[in-house]
Amino acid sequence: MIRVRLPVHLKTLSHVSAEVELEIDGPVTQRSILDALEARYPMLKGTIRDHSTGQRRPYLRFFACQQDISHEPTDVLLPDAVASGTEPFLIIGAISGG
Repeated sequence: MIRVRLPVHLKTLSHVSAEVELEIDGPVTQRSILDALEARYPMLKGTIRDHSTGQRRPYLRFFACQQDISHEPTDVLLPDAVASGTEPFLIIGAISGG
C-alpha cells in the first residue's frame, strides 16, 4: 500500500480526512501514484496535473523521504520506503508572497 498525504484543499475536494492509501500495480513512480490517485478520486483530475500537458500544477510540490522530487522525471522509481508504505508520498501546497 502506498500512503499519500494531500494538502488541506485537496483533502476537502476529495472528501478525505487523513492519508490516502493506494494499491499500485507495477513500478512506483510519481506518474503511477498520481494516475492511481486520480482514478480513485476523479474530482482531483486537473488539480494536481494539467489536463493537457500532464505537468505538475504551480504551487504544488512532491516529496519522498524528505526530498523534494518536484522537478524529477515522473517515471523515475521512488525510494523503497515510499514503495513499501513505510514513508508517505507528500503533495504539499506551496506558498508565495512577500
